Amino acid sequence: MNQQKKESTLSLFSWAMYDWANSAFFAVIQTFVFATYFLQSVAENETLGSTLWGNTIGAAGLVIAICAPFVGAIADQLGRRKPWIGWFSLLCILATAALWFVAPSQDYTVLALVLIFIGTVGSEFAIIFYNAMLPDLASEERMGRWSGWSWGLGYAGGLACLVVALFVFVDVSNPPFGLDKTSAEHVRATFLLVAVWYALFSVPMFLFTSDRPRTDLKLKAAAKSGWSQLKQSIRNVRKFKYIVRFLVARMIFIDALATVFAFGGIYAAGTFDLGERDVLIFGIGLNVTAGIGAALFAWLDDLMGSRTTMLLALVGLIVTTTGVLLVTGLSWFWVFGLLLGIFVGPVQAASRTYMARVSPPDLQNQMFGLMALSGKVTAFLGPLLVGWLTYAAGSQRIGMSVIVVLFMIGFALLYTVPDAEKARPDIKSP
Repeated sequence: MNQQKKESTLSLFSWAMYDWANSAFFAVIQTFVFATYFLQSVAENETLGSTLWGNTIGAAGLVIAICAPFVGAIADQLGRRKPWIGWFSLLCILATAALWFVAPSQDYTVLALVLIFIGTVGSEFAIIFYNAMLPDLASEERMGRWSGWSWGLGYAGGLACLVVALFVFVDVSNPPFGLDKTSAEHVRATFLLVAVWYALFSVPMFLFTSDRPRTDLKLKAAAKSGWSQLKQSIRNVRKFKYIVRFLVARMIFIDALATVFAFGGIYAAGTFDLGERDVLIFGIGLNVTAGIGAALFAWLDDLMGSRTTMLLALVGLIVTTTGVLLVTGLSWFWVFGLLLGIFVGPVQAASRTYMARVSPPDLQNQMFGLMALSGKVTAFLGPLLVGWLTYAAGSQRIGMSVIVVLFMIGFALLYTVPDAEKARPDIKSP
């Protein structure tokens, strides 16, 4: 693609708006509103509910990890990305809207878990193809800032939808539209809000963002060719050694990040006696600083490179996480906790940019599928280690120290990976 054709601000901004749209599902459904509603109002008890929830999210992650590289390889053969994004987005949107029918009763436990599984798979697969569009849209000189800006926009969109959900529907004495609180309709309405939000703000990307042309291959032929290409990539793994090394490093520090978000609220409540409202405010604040960090570090990504940006962000995560674990005063916990958020967004956004810069043009969907695999395949490890160590030591602080160790290991491995410019000649398509 001609470099001049990549510099369409409308096309790029419309692409970034999909991050704003998609993030509502993760903020409102997976993290705050529906997750809490399921544990408190649907599941038999919070202990069983937590187990069922974790198993369902884990099962969805396993499906994504196993299927993503193959699905990406097929998409590489077919050319276009938008149809894949569209169908997977629709899958998530419909599943999210159907959560309205999950009434506050144990009778709806299975329905809730099935819909969450479908929604998670749909949203995660859509992101694979969305990420793979970046190198076709942004020039080499501007790729980092657009990756960072869209990541920041994603945090902003998730929080904006969450604010509307809380202060228009949930946290009000008289819900709008005559919604009945006794049957939790005011809470269930937020699930419809997310579905509409996701659908509405996805439209600009489909209308104004350019896509690759479709190839002449039929789906069956593309599947066969994609499987052959994936096997060839595995056989020629040495040609992709820097990508493999990067993905292993990313697997470890993304696992650490996931553990931060999984246990952050639990640690705040258990060690500093924060109540539910304070934990929610802390979670919102963490997302705000993460969005700000992603937007600010976006310039650094283009100026100094994705690898350097990730390394600096990991140093920041190591320092701030250590601070959170060492301080005993609540004020200092807030300071280090919110500072930690600044480095969360950049390490994720720069990961996407690095992969966009080093992936062979004809294998980009496959490579982003492998990146999705790296983010899911060991997602259980961090939480498992924290749980075991906390139990063995009888201390949350000692248990959470696993996160610092994982960040340090991720940093050490990433340090051995060259900058994208040096890695690219080594990973030409076989």
